[in-house]
Amino acid sequence: MKIAVDAMGGDYAPGEIVKGVLEAARELDQEIILVGDEEKIVAQIGARKDDRITIAHAPEVIAMGEHPAVAVRRKKNSSIVRAVQLVKEGAADAVVSAGSTGAAMAAALLGLGRIRGIDRPAIAGILPSRRGVTVLIDVGANVDCKPHQLKQFAVMGSLYAQKILGVPSPRVGLLNVGEEETKGNELTLAAYPLLREAGLNFIGNVEGRDIFQGTADVVVCDGFVGNVVLKAGEGLAMSLMHMIREEITRSWLAKVGTAMAVPALKDFRRRVDYADYGGAPLLGVNKTVIICHGSSTSRAIKNAVRRACESVQNRLVEAIRSSIEAGADREEEWADVK
Repeated sequence: MKIAVDAMGGDYAPGEIVKGVLEAARELDQEIILVGDEEKIVAQIGARKDDRITIAHAPEVIAMGEHPAVAVRRKKNSSIVRAVQLVKEGAADAVVSAGSTGAAMAAALLGLGRIRGIDRPAIAGILPSRRGVTVLIDVGANVDCKPHQLKQFAVMGSLYAQKILGVPSPRVGLLNVGEEETKGNELTLAAYPLLREAGLNFIGNVEGRDIFQGTADVVVCDGFVGNVVLKAGEGLAMSLMHMIREEITRSWLAKVGTAMAVPALKDFRRRVDYADYGGAPLLGVNKTVIICHGSSTSRAIKNAVRRACESVQNRLVEAIRSSIEAGADREEEWADVK
């Protein structure tokens, strides 16, 4: 197995990307292809050369402000396009990128294609909860959705929780403004019966507070709502850490108490730090694609490579393809009968 990593994507590329890849190669004993400007990558590697790491030269970079689809078509030698091409050619098994989310999605759709039966791929974010973690899908790939697309998201999110997070029978909830079946807008009202009949462990509507309580293992929503929830959660976590730091420096007594609570504070920070989860999978395309936060550190990149390896080893894409295609076949058969 080989993982292609976009070395030029992200706020701290290529430095943090290369550092994270070096850590992943050492800790995971994993073969990795760094894709990007060879001269800059070599300069970052320096004396830390590792035989498990190879370089694929890609001189172009797609910037955050560029139109994703246009840039992907024009910049054939960009790092993300070349990384996806390596997977398409069979030279790599998965892609990891902290660059433009839109560009990664466009490159994956154009280069790898969608699984048959999937209208739109979705990004599955991982959020901390009191019971562990919650999968939130979609977190930004599709700002406008149709009810049957939410059903597809639910199936893919449930399989991710099962295959990668080890949840035997993931509880799936539909994000809404109330728990009652009659609550919601046109989208959620129409999606509710589809999820109920999808053969999932569907627990009904859940509210925003339930995400962090761990009421459901998978929470389904459109990408507009999901991205707002994700960014609000990130902002809350950062604000909490900042407020805690302010409070513990206000008095000598607080400082003494903090010294005793350091292990607990470190555990709390780890639980709310996105770097611990690595990246979010783009589910619904024909190969494994992991999209990382733009400000990913080396630890986030290392963990993203870990997620990519787990997805390939557990045949997540194949499981989604099998489930979705089986459902599509059943619907076609039912349509023929009618």
